[in-house]
Amino acid sequence: MSGLLVAALALGTIAVSLSLTASAVIDDSAAHSLAKTNDCFKCHAIDKTKKGPSYKKIAAKYKGKPDGEEKAIRNMTCGNKVKLEDGTEEDHKIIDTKDPNELKNLAQWILSR
Repeated sequence: MSGLLVAALALGTIAVSLSLTASAVIDDSAAHSLAKTNDCFKCHAIDKTKKGPSYKKIAAKYKGKPDGEEKAIRNMTCGNKVKLEDGTEEDHKIIDTKDPNELKNLAQWILSR
């Protein structure tokens, strides 16, 4: 390969890496605010079990699974029955936003714990 082609490939790889990194940035403040506004912390905490599992436990459950983010969003938006830590079940509260970017950010924030 010519030096020019190698340089072009290297620049392309760097550009793709930077764009992937930029799109994976989580807005911690916005996610925390959305969770707080929707009373998520009533049942969940970052690192301890409350009525529902901790965000660390949720993140561990979905770690390495390609559909983890999708499942987290579904749990926040569908109102499905969830099993609580005490073994009882209830409908999960539906997040009060229709903005897919807010939902994605919150899911990524939870899964990054």
